Amino acid sequence: MPLSNQTEPNIPIVDFKHWDERHGRQQIAQSLVDGCRDVGFVNIINHGISEAEIQEAFDWTKRLFDLTHEEKMRAPHPPGPDVHRGYSYPGLEKVSQVYGVDADREHVGKALREVKDCKESYEIGSEDNSFMPNVWLPEDVLPGFRDFGLSFYWKCNTVAQKILTALATGLQLDSADTLTQVHSGDYNQLRLLHYPPIKAEELEKQTSARMPAHSDWGSITLLFQDDCGGLQVEDPREKGRFIDATPIKNGLIMNVGDMLMRWSNAVDYLKSTLHRVTLPPLSDRFEGKDRLTRERYSIPYFLTPDMNTVVQCMEACKRLTGAPKYEPVKAGEYLQMRAKLQYEA
Repeated sequence: MPLSNQTEPNIPIVDFKHWDERHGRQQIAQSLVDGCRDVGFVNIINHGISEAEIQEAFDWTKRLFDLTHEEKMRAPHPPGPDVHRGYSYPGLEKVSQVYGVDADREHVGKALREVKDCKESYEIGSEDNSFMPNVWLPEDVLPGFRDFGLSFYWKCNTVAQKILTALATGLQLDSADTLTQVHSGDYNQLRLLHYPPIKAEELEKQTSARMPAHSDWGSITLLFQDDCGGLQVEDPREKGRFIDATPIKNGLIMNVGDMLMRWSNAVDYLKSTLHRVTLPPLSDRFEGKDRLTRERYSIPYFLTPDMNTVVQCMEACKRLTGAPKYEPVKAGEYLQMRAKLQYEA
């Protein structure tokens, strides 16, 4: 799936090519933190996963979603919001920015689900995560898929650990290992996503959605995109206005999640920015009289702290931003709160 070489100018590009050379680390780390402060989203190139490995991941993703519904349902997403693994068919999941007290109101969840999310996904985690055990397809349905999923999961974790080290360096934390020490890798999530073709009119009139505006819950997210387009990021200069996050060939886009925002002391420092998936930006991406969108594939990797980690403002960030904006919270408790309306109980 070839990607465009163009990128939205408002989203910075950070090159990790010289990360392993000691003299280059500080500049890379500072550029990364600056981008996370300004936008909350950063394009990363020379991240450590090869073009061939990215292409293989998209090939497996397409093969997975080309299976029949009956075959994909051999690994169904468990009922309710507590375990996020296996296959979710279009309309099963509902993404939103509603949580806390509002999530306890029955009419809120019902109203959200009146607009269907038109996407399907498959979630993969660590085999050592007893909190969310994996749900695998039988081997004869898609031979080799389990081995691929676990291999790519840990490749992404290696990249994510490097980015965490860069963030700690750029934030001038007490140790470059401050963040990696509470991210074992066992609580991350690899998500394979497919957005089937849909009439552009349904998205324009908001009778259907692809991925509504939301922030990510964890520490950071890494995202690989195909060339279809449609990911948009809220403009940090104008609330409610969204800018296109155009894919970069062989690059990934990294964004700050809620937990890293809390660690760095809320919106005064690193931003957990709203983002969404909607219509692709170019009119020639539509097909036929019904203006069908092209199908879209993407692969996000969500990095999450170990479940018992207490997320609270770090001392180094207090010195920069003042008193903490949020009460301390355990990572597992925060995830459960945010997930409450994601899947119907």
